Amino acid sequence: MLANRTAPHPHAPSAGPTEVAGGVQVATRERQRADILRYRPVAALLRSRWYPGVFQVVVAAVFVIVGWQLLLGPTADYDNLGTALMWIAWWPLIPVAFLLFGRFWCAVCPFGALSDLVQRWVGAHRPVPRFLKRYGVWIIDAAFLAITWSDHVWGVVASPWGSGVLVLLLITAVVASGALFQRRTFCRYLCFLGGLAGNYSRAGMIELRADTDICVSCTSRAACFNGTSAVPACPVFEFPRTMDTSANCILCANCVKSCPNDAITITVRPPTRELWSVRTPQLEASFLAAAIMGIVLIQNVTMLGVWNHILSWTQRTTGMTNYPVIFTMAFIAAIAAPVGGLALAAKAIANAEASTFRNAFAAFGYALIPLDMAAHIAHNLFHLLAEGKALGFTAMGVFGHPHELDMSTRLASTGTIRILQYVLLAFGVIGSLYVAWRTSARRTGGEQSASALALFGPVAVLIAILATANVWLFMQPMMMRM
Repeated sequence: MLANRTAPHPHAPSAGPTEVAGGVQVATRERQRADILRYRPVAALLRSRWYPGVFQVVVAAVFVIVGWQLLLGPTADYDNLGTALMWIAWWPLIPVAFLLFGRFWCAVCPFGALSDLVQRWVGAHRPVPRFLKRYGVWIIDAAFLAITWSDHVWGVVASPWGSGVLVLLLITAVVASGALFQRRTFCRYLCFLGGLAGNYSRAGMIELRADTDICVSCTSRAACFNGTSAVPACPVFEFPRTMDTSANCILCANCVKSCPNDAITITVRPPTRELWSVRTPQLEASFLAAAIMGIVLIQNVTMLGVWNHILSWTQRTTGMTNYPVIFTMAFIAAIAAPVGGLALAAKAIANAEASTFRNAFAAFGYALIPLDMAAHIAHNLFHLLAEGKALGFTAMGVFGHPHELDMSTRLASTGTIRILQYVLLAFGVIGSLYVAWRTSARRTGGEQSASALALFGPVAVLIAILATANVWLFMQPMMMRM
């Protein structure tokens, strides 16, 4: 919604030439037809002054319970309701939420509301530092890897106190960011979950965009980005008119409320459709896609009986008995394997199409995201279905009815869980292969060309190898978290 671009906000990108292209105009008409804001109950909810606040209150209440249990509740993870809610319910379900609803979780996350509150009281409202805008995603990548590593070295997940300290550290970072910088700088540039949410939301089913045909004549001076006297600015610095990705939009609906021309559309789209059409793929996002696959692999390996054999063999062979060192070596190897595989595929693609390695790595790394999501959900599905009853048992303990340690926590049998895991992996493989093929066809200008096959081949081989590794791991007996 930008008619006068004489003084755009420094975060607002300029309009690109694709906005007037016929293909984009067709896409705009398609979005209008599928716009869920045409349904009055949905539009009324998103335009209400109670949205998303009412959801934030509910989620914040749950967070208080979780924090109380983690820091002041039972010290054993199998007795602690906070541990069960955080790692058996929320963590397995959050990637599913990103797939179905995009970054809606970020709209209702109480950390965002806390940041807004701190800004209102003591905020300095400084501009986002340039290094954060440039390297924020890399910082997020590093934080995500560091938290995963620390879980295995210091037992964060298995320790209610450790999980509580992690939450306190995140709250501290949110408060510091809100006190110093504009809007939700932490959510956009520093939140480790934001990186995961951004990647998965790229493949998600919800798309918020602006009708550029309407925006071109708008005179509101980018109200969707800058806000109005009644509606705050976009908290994560997104400009709907130029958006071509759902990676950062948190569906807070500020732009829906502030746009004077009803130019915003929210549509349900086929999963993965964005992954081959984004104008400028991010190298950082593709690196994270490969790294997440490595994280899933090492998480699976350490839950298997073979992990103890690996530890014993390493100790016998090298004389090394320091677990943090051994795990760190395994962790680096697990991350390096898919990242290195993607690098080799990108090198082959760059040679085949005479492009740069960086460009090929960034574009084709997005093809790993569907398989990432499938493997991630499949891994966490084990915890949810094999340990799901722990939610009820720990809740009973809060009210003075402790459970017996030998009571089964299973919601489904091992066979049922494995079938569901294989089905998820099958969908992930299909999605990743399809994205790789569409990306190849888009870069060569033809779906039947030999050139497209030459680009598709290296990525397809990588996807097949990663999928096979995951299938083998899910075939093995796994240990429970609680």
